[in-house]
Amino acid sequence: MRPHPLLAPLGVLALLAGCKAEGTTQPQVAAESPRPVQVAEVHLAPLTEARAFTGIVRARREADIGFRTGGRITARLVEVGQRVTAGQPLARIEESDLALAVRAAEADLSAAEAQSRQAAADAARSRTLRAAGHVSVAYDDQRVAAARSAAEKVTSARASLDLARRRLGYALLLAPNDGVVTALLAEAGQVVAEGAPVLRLANPEERELVVQVPEAAVASLAEAHVAASFWARPGQVLPARLRELAPQADAALRTYTARFSLPGAPDWVALGMTGTVRAEAAAATVATLPLSALHDRGQGPMVWKVERDRPVAVPVEVVSLGEVTALLRGPLAEGDQVVALGPQLLDPASRVRIAGLRAAATLR
Repeated sequence: MRPHPLLAPLGVLALLAGCKAEGTTQPQVAAESPRPVQVAEVHLAPLTEARAFTGIVRARREADIGFRTGGRITARLVEVGQRVTAGQPLARIEESDLALAVRAAEADLSAAEAQSRQAAADAARSRTLRAAGHVSVAYDDQRVAAARSAAEKVTSARASLDLARRRLGYALLLAPNDGVVTALLAEAGQVVAEGAPVLRLANPEERELVVQVPEAAVASLAEAHVAASFWARPGQVLPARLRELAPQADAALRTYTARFSLPGAPDWVALGMTGTVRAEAAAATVATLPLSALHDRGQGPMVWKVERDRPVAVPVEVVSLGEVTALLRGPLAEGDQVVALGPQLLDPASRVRIAGLRAAATLR
């Protein structure tokens, strides 16, 4: 059979069309369209750092009281918790030895006065004899010097007598000022040395809360806002003020003693009561963002900040995490827009388009 005369030209055309198709390039796929993202706006705020320290209420002025002379205590005239006034007797020691010391000082004074009178008379006779030429000048000078020495011994003996009488008066321990007896350090029958503490007296008018502060909190304590609460009345909060901070840490606890004054404290704040000082200080500035904005690509936490139509990775430090939001610290400025949802779907080469703006606290 002979081929149809039209088949040959059709075959040639089909072959040429196939060659043209193999020699030309297919058109490229259209560029990827920007991803719609939901963003949260950065709002910076100072972070308030709160610390609590527990201590006890103590008097600002508190002193251990003791006798100014030694002896055996014969009577204690006050009890713990008793209020006393200035000049009130607190305790007494045995007076017999002190009374004997006074009698001995009186005898020494009498002897010194007699010797002084004798020496003065000798000096007067020596001046008369010298004027008549019966004694030498050296002899007269000796008599005058002896009279002066005897007069000085009288002065010394009189001072010793005054001191002995004072020590006898010290046998009765008197309150130096108004206050409350907070501790008894010695009992009747005990022999105490001069200056040994017998009881502790505190002035209850000025009360303070004494706490121990760790090293990490010392720097911010001076500028912190402070308030005090007490275990006896947890519902009441009183203003407090840092009055004193120890310049050196305690050798055993390695903490610093801080004393907080309680201006205008009510009467129910008693000495020895347990209280808590709460100090709030402003720390670093942080940004509040939704938890869903955090992402980690293996180099630490980060967020995507939108700049024009591109996401830019910004490393951040997590200060704290909540149920919905996170407090972050990093190179973020007020008003920056951060991708709030789906950060794991982006990379630096992605293009984005802002589809909505939501508050950080409303994103779940």
